[in-house]
Amino acid sequence: MTSTFSGIEIGKRGVVAHQQALNTTGHNLSNASTEGYSRQRVEMSAFAPIYLPGLNREETPGQLGQGTVIERIERIRDQLLDKRIISQASGEGYWNSRDPYVRMMEQLYLEVGDNSLRSRMDAFWDSWQELSNHPADTAPRQAVIERGSTLVDAIHERYKGLKGLQDMVDQDIRLTVGKVNDLSRQIAGVNRDIQRIRAQGDNPNDLLDRRDLLVDKLSSIIDVTVDSRDPDEFMVHTAGFVLVQGKIGRQFDLTAGIETEGYSRVVWQDTRDDAHFAGGSLAALVDLRDDTLESEIQNLDNMTMNFVDLVNEVHRDAYGLNGNTGLDFFQEYPFVTNLNGNYDRDGDGAFDSTYIFRINGTNVLEGRAQLGIEGQITLSGAQGDVNIPYYPTDTVAEVVARINNAGAEVVARLNRDGYLSLKGVPSADRDNPDFVIRHIEDSGHFLTGYAGLLNGRGPEGAYDWGQADAMTALTGGVQSYAVAPVAHPSGWIDLNPALLRDVNSVAAGFGANGRAANPGNGDAALAIASIRNTPVMVGRQGTFDDYFADAVGRVGLLGEQSDRALETQNLIMKQLRDMRQSISGVNMDEELSAMIKYQHGYAAAARFITTVNTLLDTIINRMGV
Repeated sequence: MTSTFSGIEIGKRGVVAHQQALNTTGHNLSNASTEGYSRQRVEMSAFAPIYLPGLNREETPGQLGQGTVIERIERIRDQLLDKRIISQASGEGYWNSRDPYVRMMEQLYLEVGDNSLRSRMDAFWDSWQELSNHPADTAPRQAVIERGSTLVDAIHERYKGLKGLQDMVDQDIRLTVGKVNDLSRQIAGVNRDIQRIRAQGDNPNDLLDRRDLLVDKLSSIIDVTVDSRDPDEFMVHTAGFVLVQGKIGRQFDLTAGIETEGYSRVVWQDTRDDAHFAGGSLAALVDLRDDTLESEIQNLDNMTMNFVDLVNEVHRDAYGLNGNTGLDFFQEYPFVTNLNGNYDRDGDGAFDSTYIFRINGTNVLEGRAQLGIEGQITLSGAQGDVNIPYYPTDTVAEVVARINNAGAEVVARLNRDGYLSLKGVPSADRDNPDFVIRHIEDSGHFLTGYAGLLNGRGPEGAYDWGQADAMTALTGGVQSYAVAPVAHPSGWIDLNPALLRDVNSVAAGFGANGRAANPGNGDAALAIASIRNTPVMVGRQGTFDDYFADAVGRVGLLGEQSDRALETQNLIMKQLRDMRQSISGVNMDEELSAMIKYQHGYAAAARFITTVNTLLDTIINRMGV
């Protein structure tokens, strides 16, 4: 039989349910501006009827309901859309971090007026041209010194600017890794709290919002994916590795070494393995420091090293007004002081490597002459050795061009005297030093008897840097090679102090038969001036003008790429976030409508209780005996 007081219980349940719904609506309204908040809804369901199947019951038709009950309070969220935002956020974070640094790099190459690096180099060439017209005068020599000094200053400034940007990016990497570690710890901590609340049978909606917000922030820093199939083991992956698993949040660490020039490598704290990221702001910073900026510094170093080497090559063979010869115009700083280029690479106290920058052959070659021989040259490259074939019908110039276009880290040219000159270039692998020739081999006779560079053919006669005194494989003795320069020569080159002490030591003419040049001879000055437009720049860039055009164009394209990519990513993310906001965001009008609905429901339930109370009062107090 139905209880007389069941109506009171039905009304009470209605009041409690609608009061909770009103409280939830107020919670939504108060958090309308809270970052990462998802609106919540109270799900109500009918309470179990008084008569259930299989139980004894009185003979009355139908089931008698017992009011409403709160089934759950759930947050409105689209999980598929969330995963889409997480996967796309790394692209936005990448370009957001990269774009400001690319803009700063563009400012370094914004060369306007007479103070630009290119203008100072043009003035340097002009001063040598003027000296060739007046080789017997001191004033043109002084102009050469002054313009050489300003050119060196401009090169140093360009290097310092790029290096300063690299230092800024490295500091940013350190701060960003700290943010990643902090977010990892926070996500693991929130996971712990979520597990505890779920164990009590509740829905931790606000904590779930907090976790999703942390994951969103993390996804803009590194590329991540989430796995929520197991509610108790919410997982975050990056680069195929687990970063967060339930209550455990792994950490990253920073380590530096000689091979990174003191810059920090990101490693996993527990395994010490290198961490690699495909997207996000951290990947952008690492790419900027280790690829973009490092490449620009290497290009500047390459231009500087070859510029210095070519000018010194001429100046060394010429005579000054005071009869001095054998002087370099620019002062170079060798990486090793050992004359043979020997170096202790592994630090065990014994020489184990040979650091050679340039190797010259001993036979004069004619660029248009056909070889009449065939074989295969093997040179060190970025991804291993590079094989370059040559055939009897090839000319010397064609073989030189083939070497320069083969992608090896060794390039070639015929120097002023017609000797084949091989030079090392900056290395793509940071474990290998810049401007060091690592391997030269020839299966035929081009580099041996024809060019006079190697003593023998095949592997037995090959030059390889992985041993001390590797120059014994060369022909011609000490004069045929030069040791590698100190790292980043663009930051260290300077004018020869001997020229600063006596300006008349600046060479202008070539001597003859061991005698000093005639004071009116300006052939050497003209030869240096002609370097300006002569295709002498080793590698793919033909002249120094090509270097400047290529550098400005390359940086301009980087800026354009960054602008367009950032704009595209921002538009994509705006569309996705707007879509999520339309689903999960708090709409004031909708919440006010819900509030009115719940208010009327609360009032109706309260009125129902009043009515039942009146009925009970009639039965209890007004029915007489």
